[in-house]
Amino acid sequence: MVPGWDLPSSEGALELAEGHPDFIEAAVGIHPHHAADADEQAWARLELLAADQRVAAVGEIGLDFFRNLSPPRVQREAFARQLDLAHRVGKPVLVHDRDAHEAVTSALLGWDHASRDEAGDVGAAPLGVLHCFSGDAAMAASLAARGYLVSFALPVSFRSAIGPRAAASELAEEAILVETDAPWLGPGSERRNEPTTALRVAVELARLRAATPETIAGAANANLARLLRTEAIRS
Repeated sequence: MVPGWDLPSSEGALELAEGHPDFIEAAVGIHPHHAADADEQAWARLELLAADQRVAAVGEIGLDFFRNLSPPRVQREAFARQLDLAHRVGKPVLVHDRDAHEAVTSALLGWDHASRDEAGDVGAAPLGVLHCFSGDAAMAASLAARGYLVSFALPVSFRSAIGPRAAASELAEEAILVETDAPWLGPGSERRNEPTTALRVAVELARLRAATPETIAGAANANLARLLRTEAIRS
């Protein structure tokens, strides 16, 4: 899954997916860092991109109160606007959350409630993904119960990541994804973050859950297929 973070990168994600349809899916969205840069023309173009049948999800969207590169109020407005967009086009969301756990949880639970009220049973397809999860076990459980997947990157292997590690050990298999978050969060300053990083994450999740890496990979594969409403990849 290749997400956009602004309009040009969203268009670029779609181009990559078009060029490699067998193994790349595109998501389009405006990241909280760039929320203040989006004008109405950009929002109108994003609406068209999100409705494109070749686009699998809306993201990367959310809140980042750590860097605050866009004012919090503007971030919240952009997040709400894109949640509404995702609901209208019927696609899952890829959510960024940094130092904004309470606000993100509130927004997603409220959006989930509205979606269920208007659309009825959401069925087996997840509503979205908590990307590179950094919250605690309670947050993960509450959002998983409402139909969100919780995705872990390499920081879950850090002993300082108390909340994500607790969440990883307690979540049901049906709620787990793994990711690289490339090009960020790689295995070292001199080593590229590439798809094999996901294997490292799966191994750590297996250790935390007293499972096998194959079990984690199978669960993540099945969960991704539910998210994208496709058949699971055969290993």
